[in-house]
Amino acid sequence: MRQRRVKNEKEKVMSYSQILAIKPEDHKGKWNQFFKNENEIHIEIGCGKGRFITSLAEMNPDTNYIAIEPIGTVLLRALEKIEKSELNNVKCAWRFADVICEYIGENEINKIYLNFSDPWPKIRHAKRRLTHKNFLESYKRILKPEGIIEFKTDNKDLFDFSLKEFELCGFTVQDVTNDLHSILMDNVMTEYEQKFSRRGMKINYCKATLEYER
Repeated sequence: MRQRRVKNEKEKVMSYSQILAIKPEDHKGKWNQFFKNENEIHIEIGCGKGRFITSLAEMNPDTNYIAIEPIGTVLLRALEKIEKSELNNVKCAWRFADVICEYIGENEINKIYLNFSDPWPKIRHAKRRLTHKNFLESYKRILKPEGIIEFKTDNKDLFDFSLKEFELCGFTVQDVTNDLHSILMDNVMTEYEQKFSRRGMKINYCKATLEYER
C-alpha cells in the first residue's frame, strides 16, 4: 500500500542529523568515522519502517548498521524508531540502491540484507530488481572479500530469478530454503514478514557469499 506523504517530509527527515547521513556521499569509504568506531558494517537496502534493522542493532551492539531507504515517508518512521530505541550503531541514508557506489566505498561492507524487495514481475522491468546482475555487480564492489548477502522474499519467481543471478555473478549460494520459518526459529522478521507469517505464507531465503579475491 502506498504511504501517504507526510507534510514537511524533507524538513522532518533532515531533522534527524545524528542518525541520518545528510550527504551520504561525504561518508564514502569512511563510514566508520561516522560511527566513531572500527566495527563491521552491515547494510539493509530498503529498510522500510526499520523494525528489522533496529532489532538487529539491539541484538548486536558491536556491529554497525546502515539503513538505506529511498522513500522519505517510510524512512521517517525508521528514524523515529531508531531514535526511540536510543541506538548509536544505526545510521540511515536517504538514497536509491542504483547509485550505491556513490555513497558506499569499495570493500567497505561486510554484509547486505535484501528483505522483500519489489519483485517487478514483468520481464521488461527485470533490471529494476535489486538482485539483477547490474545491482549485484555494484554490491560486489562495496562488499569485503567473503562478504555476504542475505536475501528473503515471499515471491517464488523472484527467488528463482535471484538464485540464477547470484551464481552468474560469482556468488556461492548457501542455505537455500523455500520455508525459512520451518528451519530458523530465531529469525528476525521485518514488518512485511510478520504479516506474511500470520497468513501462513512461506518465506524463501538464501545466503550468497563472495568468495573470490579481487
